[in-house]
Formats: sequence, structure tokens, C-alpha cells
Amino acid sequence: MSQPAVRDVTGLYREFGDERLPPGQREVERFPVLSMGETPDWNPETWTFDVGGAVETARSFTWDEFRDLPRETQRQDFHCVTGWSKFDCEFTGVTATTLLDTVGVASDAVHVMFHAIDGYTTDLPLDAAARDEVLFAWSYDGDDLPREHGGPLRVVTPHKYAYKGAKWVDGVTLLTEPERGYWEQRGYSVTANPWAEERYS
Repeated sequence: MSQPAVRDVTGLYREFGDERLPPGQREVERFPVLSMGETPDWNPETWTFDVGGAVETARSFTWDEFRDLPRETQRQDFHCVTGWSKFDCEFTGVTATTLLDTVGVASDAVHVMFHAIDGYTTDLPLDAAARDEVLFAWSYDGDDLPREHGGPLRVVTPHKYAYKGAKWVDGVTLLTEPERGYWEQRGYSVTANPWAEERYS
């Protein structure tokens, strides 16, 4: 059985800057683990992924239903706000555009809030979230996404610092007005552009 093609999106930095490695970052080979707290438990039999708010059709997906959505594998770069970047990560999952097309976005939606099993939240403007490179990923480098890295499902946001990519994500809410997530309420940048070093507000 042939492997699915990998979509390389590592060149997206050209939209934001001249260098692949953002300023103030260092490239690393390993994949460090940083989390708000402990790794939460999850049960695939009871887990759901809920999409609501300013959408045309609110949906609640089981684990199997979510994984039945059209998937793709992307090669991405990963930028942590603490100053390290890991190049050429291969993630498999559902793009944000696929998910949003599935539920339909209401005309008055302007913002997206991501929710996680452990209570973590993070936010993005709709135009920053509704990109093919924003991926709800369950696989990393061909294997199930490790629990410490956000498995079973995390968001990856290669055009933003990684705190915008919620680990253990289990839903999104589309909003008609901006709201702030966990770190954004605590002084981290709302925009989080690595090439502009937007780490803190």
C-alpha cells in the first residue's frame, strides 16, 4: 500500500519574513515537551470533538468520526515561544479549512476559540485559523501523536508560536467577537507572529 503524499508547507515563512528560522529562535533536533500542567486522561469511547458557536451546523464528532474526515500529511516547522524551533515535522490530520467547511461558518464569525481536555484555551482570528496549514493532528512522523505532545489530537500552527496550537484539543467555538485564551489572558501576544517576535503583549 502506497504512503499518502506529504504536502510541504515549510516555505510559508516567506509570507512573514525572509528567513525560515524566525529571529530569536534556535533550531533543535529533539522535540521538547512543554505543557500548562499534567497530561490529562482520555477515553476514546467517550471522547468527542465539539464544534459550535457561529456555525451553520453545530457538530459533535466521535473519535472515529473525526478520523473519517478527509486527512492529509504535511511537513511543517514548529516554533515555540520559549525560543526553539524544530524543522520538518510531519503531522497527519484534518485541516482547519476542511473542518470549517464541514460545519459551515456563519457570516458574523470573526474569531475562533480552541478548547482542550485539560481546560486549556487559545484563540485566533478567523482568517488566521482558517488556513490549510492549521492542522488538527493525530500523527507525528508516521506514528500516533505521543500523549505528552498532545495526543490523541492537537492543533499545529506553523505560522504562529506553538501556544496557539492547543494540545489535547477537543473542540472549537466560532465567535462573533474576540475573546482571549489561557496564555493570552496572562500577557502573551494575541497575534503570536514568530517573524515579528510577537511573544508578549
